[in-house]
Amino acid sequence: MSADFSERRVKMVDGQVRTTDVTSAPLIEAMLAVPREAFVGAGQQDLAYIDEDIRISEGANGSGARYLMEPSPLAKLLQLAEIDAGDSVLDVGCGTGYSAALLSRLARSVVALESDPALAEAAKSTLSSLGCQNVTVVTGPLPQGHAAKGPYNAIFIGGSVEEVPPALLDQLAEEGRLVVVEGRGNSGVARLFFKAGGVVTGRRAFNAAIKPLPGFERVHAFEF
Repeated sequence: MSADFSERRVKMVDGQVRTTDVTSAPLIEAMLAVPREAFVGAGQQDLAYIDEDIRISEGANGSGARYLMEPSPLAKLLQLAEIDAGDSVLDVGCGTGYSAALLSRLARSVVALESDPALAEAAKSTLSSLGCQNVTVVTGPLPQGHAAKGPYNAIFIGGSVEEVPPALLDQLAEEGRLVVVEGRGNSGVARLFFKAGGVVTGRRAFNAAIKPLPGFERVHAFEF
């Protein structure tokens, strides 16, 4: 079965990742090495390499369902962040830890932030079993980030949001990058934010339709 999953990883990379202009050798190597099947439920392993989002949680305390992001947009977003081997990275909404496992092979250190305690425990267990020793899993509200271990050279937000909270932009180091998809469904746009001279600017990168990350809904002020 392990050999079969290895073959599926190669097919995923060749058929879903390379074909969408992902050319980063370190990222491709990471996606070939990390067992995606370890980050889904036992009954979902045969679905681990399909080109769709995979539900990993129904949501806790009234929050929305959570998903393992489809391989292609995930790879494109991680490539956009241009992670360097010396970088400190914040992974916002790590879910069961797959994105953190990929980042652990690209960066010096990773803080994997998760708001759902059950998902955080699953991530911690799986990442430990895979020897991802440079990843620290923390639990807390996603929009607040984790300033205690900041600032970060790169921040990855693992789902679409309506807007990026200032608290996350504030946790960028100088020359730091934040990658995110803003907007829902087919209106989603991947954006790269960059901090230079203490000022954060953003630019549009590509269209991307991914599942929303709960907790980032825009608060609409009441008007008379």
